[in-house]
Amino acid sequence: MRFVTRAAIVLFWIVVLAFLHYTLPQNDVVRITDTYERRQDFGGMSRFFWTRADGSTAATQNRDVFFIQSRRDGGAVRVYRNEDTGWGWPPYFKFDSSNVQAVASDLSSTAADPTWVAVSHYGWRLEFLSIYPNALSVRAVEGPDVRIWPWRAIITLIVLAAIFWAIWVRWRRFRQARIDPMLDDWSEGFDAAGDRFGRRRRKLRDWFRGTGR
Repeated sequence: MRFVTRAAIVLFWIVVLAFLHYTLPQNDVVRITDTYERRQDFGGMSRFFWTRADGSTAATQNRDVFFIQSRRDGGAVRVYRNEDTGWGWPPYFKFDSSNVQAVASDLSSTAADPTWVAVSHYGWRLEFLSIYPNALSVRAVEGPDVRIWPWRAIITLIVLAAIFWAIWVRWRRFRQARIDPMLDDWSEGFDAAGDRFGRRRRKLRDWFRGTGR
């Protein structure tokens, strides 16, 4: 039973961390090589990772989607989709995918004369499911070694930690004030009932011994 409880706790935190890693914004410093628009088919598990203009899960079979191709300083390829999140989840309230695409196109460059940009995004790149991270914004930076602090992610984690701490403290106080005394009363009641049962059992045993003489 202890193993099952620990496994459930570990699984819970894995799900929470995966959810935060997917949802919170991240920053990549890349060189944009191309931007384009492509008709995308939605099917299977990947349909849950696409959004419509209103931010809801994609319900259509296919539609046009903006894409941004790029490369890191070491040559690794990074491909982003560029979709509005609208009023849906994650709550980035992004309605300017066309503007982001225009900026990305303007900042595209070649390896001989690179222009380095910071792409803020959320999501994962899973090639076997054709899932792409969603670009939130694109801006030029000084070079490939520039350090960008994920302030939005840090602030979000601090706020979530504060909320979790407040809930845990209040739950602990509530448990100490209401639940623990109730459990103590039940425990004392069970002990008292056990004592009464023991006394009656001894009396009954003595009575049987007396009648058997």
